[in-house]
Amino acid sequence: MRGIITRGVGGLYCVRTTGAYSGEDFEYGDEILCRARGILRRENITPTVGDEVLISLATAEDKDDVISDEPTRGGKHSHRGSGAKKQGVDVDHVIDKVLNRRNLLIRPPVANLDYLFAVVPCASPEPDLLTADKLTVIAENYGIETVIVVNKSDLDMDNANRIKDIYEKAGYRVFLLSCESGEGVDALGSYIEEISRDAKERDVNISGAFAGVSGAGKSTLMTALFPDLNLKTGKVSLKTERGRHTTRHVELYPLAVGESIFWLADTPGFSMLDFTRFDFFPYDELAESFREFGDCLGECKYKKCTHLREEGCAVLEKLKNGGISQSRHDSYVRIYDEQRSVPQWKRR
Repeated sequence: MRGIITRGVGGLYCVRTTGAYSGEDFEYGDEILCRARGILRRENITPTVGDEVLISLATAEDKDDVISDEPTRGGKHSHRGSGAKKQGVDVDHVIDKVLNRRNLLIRPPVANLDYLFAVVPCASPEPDLLTADKLTVIAENYGIETVIVVNKSDLDMDNANRIKDIYEKAGYRVFLLSCESGEGVDALGSYIEEISRDAKERDVNISGAFAGVSGAGKSTLMTALFPDLNLKTGKVSLKTERGRHTTRHVELYPLAVGESIFWLADTPGFSMLDFTRFDFFPYDELAESFREFGDCLGECKYKKCTHLREEGCAVLEKLKNGGISQSRHDSYVRIYDEQRSVPQWKRR
């Protein structure tokens, strides 16, 4: 059978078969508890939430050779002999194969993410454009499309329009809305339905995540967009013991939008960005992740221009002429300095 990993904890994976429409109602596929074949570990493949996989019934041989993500006393991970029953959970299926990935994020761990909805409040709290710009940089590096959602526009419409102008100038799709009043929420919902319908016509799955600082209104927005979210996400208990330092895990929810399906990823890690620790990319490639810099790259006076302060820099010239927003270039400088401060020996 073919399905998508919706959760994974301690070597256990929930795989949801895709389901189908029956008349006007969508019938969700089964959520099947699996372990992964040991051969995946030996091939250095770690199943991840969002992966499209092939699963089958476990054989007697599988039950002696499955992946365990639980550390042993020595701190290492066990590869074999974890058996079909572990921590009180019976598992009758195994993951045979992880299909080709479109992308794979490490922090938060999620695969095949197509859209990142960066929620930026225009007030209460004050907008943190640096965090929003870090989100766009990560998305650009992983081939994920960013959509900017300016929330709480009812509190400060002038500031909302200012933020909208910044990101439209950078080349992003921007939605102004207010979860409090409901204004603009339908437009974003129609957009999600449109991209989901297009994915259905191309016979592919499509997924997205909402991200932003605490207080941006992500949860309220998701509830407004997907009012039946809680009704469609009944959980199969993994019954796995968690350490006292365990953080929340990524989960993927299939949601019916119109006559299509949108896979919503709950990814708390996007709110805990730290470029100096995670080192997503080389700092000398940062400029390529600012799409409004694109037509300037290669046009500077100096071949190794950093676009910080050099004479004859095409990026700085475009900034001076208003083609690049000052806040975006300020974020570029901040992120560049953060990345450059990481010692070479810490870089992967």
